[in-house]
Amino acid sequence: MKRVLLFALCFSLMAGYAAAATVKIGLMCPLTGSWASEGQDMKQIVELLADELNTKGGLLGNEVEIITEDDGGDPRTAALAAQRLATRGIVAVIGTYGSSITEASQNIYDEEEIIQIANGSTAIRLSEKGLKYFFRSCPRDDEQGKVAVKTLLAKGFKKIAILHDNTTYAKGLAQEAKALLKKEPVKIVFYEALTAGERDYSAILTKMKAAAPEVVLFTGYYPEAGLLLRQKMEMGWSVPFIGGDATNNPDLVKIAGKKAANGFFFLSPPVPQDLDSPAAKAFMSAYTKKYSGAPGSVWAVLSGDGFNAIAAAIKATGTTDPGKLARYLHTQLKEMPGLTGKISFNEKGDRVGDLYRVYKVDADGNFMLQP
Repeated sequence: MKRVLLFALCFSLMAGYAAAATVKIGLMCPLTGSWASEGQDMKQIVELLADELNTKGGLLGNEVEIITEDDGGDPRTAALAAQRLATRGIVAVIGTYGSSITEASQNIYDEEEIIQIANGSTAIRLSEKGLKYFFRSCPRDDEQGKVAVKTLLAKGFKKIAILHDNTTYAKGLAQEAKALLKKEPVKIVFYEALTAGERDYSAILTKMKAAAPEVVLFTGYYPEAGLLLRQKMEMGWSVPFIGGDATNNPDLVKIAGKKAANGFFFLSPPVPQDLDSPAAKAFMSAYTKKYSGAPGSVWAVLSGDGFNAIAAAIKATGTTDPGKLARYLHTQLKEMPGLTGKISFNEKGDRVGDLYRVYKVDADGNFMLQP
């Protein structure tokens, strides 16, 4: 009996050690809520890349384990999700999508010395806080604001309406575009915010129509953009809309309908189908084979860039020490071949380089890259 008990104890200790001997990487994403399609793609992409890495030996001789928490696209839920992940022994966390959601979590991770690599959070102020462990694989809104203004001017618009939704991202982009447009020979005839999550925007559309803009720059997210496009068509208003990068999601067309979405312009890093690097092509092939379809938007693909960046840092440094990993990402990771292009970070944790392009939705609901 003693031998049996001793064997059982040894087996239990060995099993406990085996369970602990993994490199744990967190994923915080919106698996529920209005951005759930982004979160589902993020989860599939990060798990696919982790599986591929594990077939090659994992990291530091151990398997990579992905621990996922749903942030619900909500700041309060995100703060709780971050607190739970911080107790799970993770080396780093990938995510999340919305800027206001990331903002609710970034101090928690930084205080716990956990590296965070956000993938869709473009608000400028996120990287202006001096947080040592915060990074992002997406560009910032000031870069997007410049492209937005350049696009508006190139199309010859003189009377411009700007509409946002008061979220960290949307308001920041609207303010950036407004400041840049004030330096140009154009007139901002309307500048207001809508309430995200509502179903009827006829009142604000009517008010905006009365200002007689030649174009509307909407800096919010795709669920509201889809409703705005459909409802402005229903009221017989044909003013063109240009969206920010948060409107880059195929659900925009599902919500608006192909007829209403036709002609809508938006700014974005390249959509997955337009990624042409060898790494991107190999990834897209593997993803399509496993999930029988392409990722919905580039934002989820950017979570894959974040995963690959932290994996590269762990390989290069031979450690999971957060200080050494952060230092490597800030100063030594240079032009790593990523899924969306070459990856480097500056001293603030921002991705280096210009990614933005202009897209137009065609009559069939396809996102067409503009020359």
